[in-house]
Amino acid sequence: MDKNELKQKIQELKQQRKAVIVAHNYQHDDVQEIADVVGDSFALSKYCATTDAEVVVFCGVHFMAESAKILSPEKTVLLPEIDAGCPMADMVTAEALREEKKKYPDAAVVCYINSSAEVKAECDVCCTSSNAVNVIKSIKEKDILFVPDQNLGHYISKLVPEKNIIFWKGFCITHHKIKTDEVEKMKKLHPDALLLIHPECRPELVEMADFVGSTKQIIDYANSSENSKFIIGTEMGVLYKLKKENPDKTFYLMSQGLLCPNMKKTSLESVYNSLNEMKYQIELDEDVRVRAAKALERMLQVG
Repeated sequence: MDKNELKQKIQELKQQRKAVIVAHNYQHDDVQEIADVVGDSFALSKYCATTDAEVVVFCGVHFMAESAKILSPEKTVLLPEIDAGCPMADMVTAEALREEKKKYPDAAVVCYINSSAEVKAECDVCCTSSNAVNVIKSIKEKDILFVPDQNLGHYISKLVPEKNIIFWKGFCITHHKIKTDEVEKMKKLHPDALLLIHPECRPELVEMADFVGSTKQIIDYANSSENSKFIIGTEMGVLYKLKKENPDKTFYLMSQGLLCPNMKKTSLESVYNSLNEMKYQIELDEDVRVRAAKALERMLQVG
């Protein structure tokens, strides 16, 4: 089938299955086009918790599909590419976290949504890059064990200095590898462009930014800014929506290395196969799901 035929078949299957397709901002342009909702982890988490669809096709990575299943156990949640994982999420395990928690018995445990269901089950509350600061501010404890992203943790610590944040040594391999000299080069090439950066980047890069935020916050900032040129410091998938919503503005990628291989595994073909064969279904241990749900629900209550 060609691309148009695939899109038509996907729409037909979606109606038959009473399904909804959600896609992260880092997905391929073609996948974003056929999705019912495109957004960051926070927006998609909220949407999946409220949709009345019977089937959720999650075009993203494993922890995202797990989060949808945690919040909506009655729904069938499909991940089109079952091996689309997240190296950062793999940098913390439930067993390792349990051992670390023993060292800080009085600390609240906060996990970035980029973590497994098993890890979420060991935490007090979850957060995304959109709401991390608000989540941390809502916690009464002074000491906070934050997993797994040390860069996001460092960013939060600067904005909420009254908290003592203990960082896990995890990071996003895509954002973390960008170096200062690459950013300096781009700023020299485009001196009239604003630098918009994701907090998963290294602290020294975040300090160079004109704006720091999640993918949605970066998109919203660019949409509302009077400036016409921007250097984008997050995964290249956001360029699709930025260019679509701002045809008169110019966007430059901070580094050509800003590509997440796992996010790019999902294709139109895999979305079609997922709906056609009802694969790959996300299943969770019920005890783990219930405990993980508490962390996610507390996050949603904070907003």
